[in-house]
Amino acid sequence: MRVRSGRAAQGKASGTGTLRNTGSEQREAESPVDGRWLVQGKDGRLTAYARNRDGLLRWTEEHPGGPRWQGPDFIPVPHLTHLGIAQGADSYVHFFGRRSLDEDKGLPTVDIVHAIQYQTGRPVTSWRSLGNPHKDAERAARIGPPAAAVTPSGAANVFVRNAGGGMMLRREGKSAKWEAWTDLKGSLAQDTMAVPVAESGRIELLVPGSGHAMRWTQSEADGAFEKAPNIPAEIAPGGVAALETAPGRNTFYWTDPTTGGIVAHRLGTAVIPLGGTPAEGPITVLRALLDGYDCTILAHRDLDGHVMLAACGTENEGGGLWWSPTGERTAATPALALDVHGRVVLAMIGADGRLYVARQNREPGLAMDPAERV
Repeated sequence: MRVRSGRAAQGKASGTGTLRNTGSEQREAESPVDGRWLVQGKDGRLTAYARNRDGLLRWTEEHPGGPRWQGPDFIPVPHLTHLGIAQGADSYVHFFGRRSLDEDKGLPTVDIVHAIQYQTGRPVTSWRSLGNPHKDAERAARIGPPAAAVTPSGAANVFVRNAGGGMMLRREGKSAKWEAWTDLKGSLAQDTMAVPVAESGRIELLVPGSGHAMRWTQSEADGAFEKAPNIPAEIAPGGVAALETAPGRNTFYWTDPTTGGIVAHRLGTAVIPLGGTPAEGPITVLRALLDGYDCTILAHRDLDGHVMLAACGTENEGGGLWWSPTGERTAATPALALDVHGRVVLAMIGADGRLYVARQNREPGLAMDPAERV
């Protein structure tokens, strides 16, 4: 599969700039939010989300398909240590954060908070506390960052590593009423996890552990979670990504700590080496049509921060794929999405804290125009 970046072909690197202020407050991003931080709304416009020390930054396409963007809009959210995102089939964007409030004496007060953006470019709701699975302050302070998924019914599910290394779940039940925290068990869980939602509405949770990856599945949409057999695999710290590559079947992507390369894995099959030398952080994956073929697109940043791009036939990783440099650099995980015209869009946060966006052009294969600073 042909993969080429316009900027890489020109042999240029992205520019950098100085900090920019809007009014009296800085609007430069420090990192993207966790999860798929470039999403398409119901109106067809793309929105990118990132964080700085004071809250949430948001850039929005002026018109579906671009090329111009608005923003960044600044949404103050104080005291967050982590912030993640999940989008439902209704296009609502859910935010889940880990909040830590320092006390004058003693341990901080830690809880999970939630807010929703219902429409592209519109305000975010008030932040609601979902509490903490632990009542004891010492254990409560040791919970991990949240990961979330939203089912086609609109029910949000949030997963958190507890103080003992097991997994906890809190989710919306009927009439959007939040249920109590549920202990899913498990042990020695890492903070990063994959939470893919199938078209059927069933969620699969994959959490790296010690020498294996733990799995939880549902037999039906919005049903109970059941512990599934572990996957015997070593997963490097930094994250695991997932993509539904066939009805009800997910492919997982992670970094092998022994080889340092990326691998793909589907349940019941051998691990498939994909090459690459990714830096810490999850691989970004997207399914798209390229020249009429169902393809999987992958992006990561290498050890020097260069953004690398590859494509292969979906579930045909064994046919080979080649990593191509885009000519861009970032200190954070890049994002992939499809715009309203079905073109691949690659987004990155630059060293200057600005958003950079590259869009697929009309050449055959996966050919990308040079990234532009928003």
